[in-house]
Amino acid sequence: MTIWWDAATSGLIGAIGGGFFGLFGSVVGPVMGICAPKGKAKAFVLGSLIVGAAIGVATLIAGIAALAMKQPYHVWYPLMLIGGFGSVVPGVLLPIARLRYRQAEQRRMDASAIRNG
Repeated sequence: MTIWWDAATSGLIGAIGGGFFGLFGSVVGPVMGICAPKGKAKAFVLGSLIVGAAIGVATLIAGIAALAMKQPYHVWYPLMLIGGFGSVVPGVLLPIARLRYRQAEQRRMDASAIRNG
Protein backbone atom coordinates (compact mmCIF):
# COMPACT_ATOMS: atom_id res chain seq x y z
CA MET A 1 0.00 0.00 0.00
CA THR A 2 1.31 3.42 -0.94
CA ILE A 3 0.32 6.24 1.39
CA TRP A 4 -1.37 9.02 -0.59
CA TRP A 5 0.34 11.85 1.35
CA ASP A 6 2.23 12.48 4.57
CA ALA A 7 0.94 14.03 7.78
CA ALA A 8 2.30 17.50 6.97
CA THR A 9 0.45 17.55 3.66
CA SER A 10 -2.69 16.44 5.45
CA GLY A 11 -2.82 19.71 7.36
CA LEU A 12 -2.52 21.62 4.10
CA ILE A 13 -5.31 19.59 2.52
CA GLY A 14 -7.53 20.17 5.53
CA ALA A 15 -6.80 23.89 5.49
CA ILE A 16 -7.47 24.28 1.78
CA GLY A 17 -10.59 22.12 1.78
CA GLY A 18 -11.98 23.63 4.96
CA GLY A 19 -11.15 27.12 3.72
CA PHE A 20 -12.90 26.43 0.42
CA PHE A 21 -16.12 25.30 2.07
CA GLY A 22 -15.91 28.11 4.62
CA LEU A 23 -15.56 30.68 1.85
CA PHE A 24 -18.29 28.93 -0.12
CA GLY A 25 -20.67 29.17 2.84
CA SER A 26 -19.78 32.79 3.54
CA VAL A 27 -20.70 33.74 -0.04
CA VAL A 28 -23.66 31.50 -0.81
CA GLY A 29 -25.31 31.72 2.62
CA PRO A 30 -25.87 35.49 2.71
CA VAL A 31 -26.79 35.60 -0.98
CA MET A 32 -29.37 32.89 -0.33
CA GLY A 33 -30.67 34.61 2.80
CA ILE A 34 -31.08 37.97 1.08
CA CYS A 35 -32.08 36.95 -2.44
CA ALA A 36 -34.24 33.83 -2.00
CA PRO A 37 -37.14 35.59 -0.22
CA LYS A 38 -37.11 38.17 -3.03
CA GLY A 39 -36.92 35.52 -5.75
CA LYS A 40 -33.59 36.85 -7.06
CA ALA A 41 -30.34 35.04 -8.05
CA LYS A 42 -32.12 31.69 -8.22
CA ALA A 43 -29.73 30.11 -10.74
CA PHE A 44 -26.65 31.20 -8.78
CA VAL A 45 -27.94 30.00 -5.40
CA LEU A 46 -29.38 26.66 -6.51
CA GLY A 47 -26.48 25.98 -8.87
CA SER A 48 -23.93 26.80 -6.17
CA LEU A 49 -25.63 24.52 -3.67
CA ILE A 50 -25.75 21.66 -6.18
CA VAL A 51 -22.09 22.10 -7.14
CA GLY A 52 -21.05 22.41 -3.48
CA ALA A 53 -22.95 19.26 -2.55
CA ALA A 54 -21.44 17.40 -5.52
CA ILE A 55 -17.89 18.41 -4.51
CA GLY A 56 -18.68 17.37 -0.94
CA VAL A 57 -19.99 13.98 -2.03
CA ALA A 58 -16.93 13.41 -4.24
CA THR A 59 -14.64 14.27 -1.33
CA LEU A 60 -16.61 11.99 0.98
CA ILE A 61 -16.34 9.14 -1.53
CA ALA A 62 -12.57 9.72 -1.71
CA GLY A 63 -12.45 9.54 2.09
CA ILE A 64 -14.43 6.32 2.15
CA ALA A 65 -12.13 4.88 -0.53
CA ALA A 66 -9.09 5.91 1.52
CA LEU A 67 -10.54 4.24 4.60
CA ALA A 68 -11.39 1.09 2.64
CA MET A 69 -7.84 1.00 1.27
CA LYS A 70 -6.54 1.19 4.85
CA GLN A 71 -4.86 4.55 4.39
CA PRO A 72 -3.61 6.13 7.63
CA TYR A 73 -5.78 8.42 9.73
CA HIS A 74 -4.13 11.59 8.43
CA VAL A 75 -5.21 10.65 4.89
CA TRP A 76 -8.83 9.60 5.28
CA TYR A 77 -9.85 11.87 8.17
CA PRO A 78 -9.63 15.27 6.40
CA LEU A 79 -11.38 13.85 3.35
CA MET A 80 -14.20 12.40 5.45
CA LEU A 81 -14.56 15.55 7.55
CA ILE A 82 -14.56 17.97 4.62
CA GLY A 83 -16.74 15.67 2.52
CA GLY A 84 -19.19 15.10 5.35
CA PHE A 85 -19.77 18.76 6.06
CA GLY A 86 -19.41 19.71 2.39
CA SER A 87 -22.15 17.34 1.31
CA VAL A 88 -24.56 17.56 4.25
CA VAL A 89 -24.77 21.35 4.67
CA PRO A 90 -25.50 22.25 1.01
CA GLY A 91 -27.64 19.12 0.71
CA VAL A 92 -29.83 20.26 3.61
CA LEU A 93 -29.98 23.86 2.41
CA LEU A 94 -30.99 22.96 -1.16
CA PRO A 95 -34.63 22.00 -0.36
CA ILE A 96 -34.91 25.04 1.92
CA ALA A 97 -33.71 27.34 -0.87
CA ARG A 98 -36.14 25.75 -3.33
CA LEU A 99 -38.98 26.27 -0.85
CA ARG A 100 -38.06 29.95 -0.36
CA TYR A 101 -38.00 30.51 -4.13
CA ARG A 102 -41.40 28.80 -4.51
CA GLN A 103 -42.81 31.00 -1.73
CA ALA A 104 -41.42 34.13 -3.43
CA GLU A 105 -43.00 33.10 -6.72
CA GLN A 106 -46.32 32.43 -4.99
CA ARG A 107 -46.22 35.89 -3.36
CA ARG A 108 -45.49 37.42 -6.75
CA MET A 109 -48.45 35.60 -8.34
CA ASP A 110 -50.76 36.57 -5.43
CA ALA A 111 -49.73 40.22 -5.72
CA SER A 112 -50.32 40.14 -9.47
CA ALA A 113 -53.78 38.61 -8.95
CA ILE A 114 -54.66 41.32 -6.43
CA ARG A 115 -53.41 44.10 -8.74
CA ASN A 116 -55.31 42.72 -11.74
CA GLY A 117 -58.33 42.15 -9.54
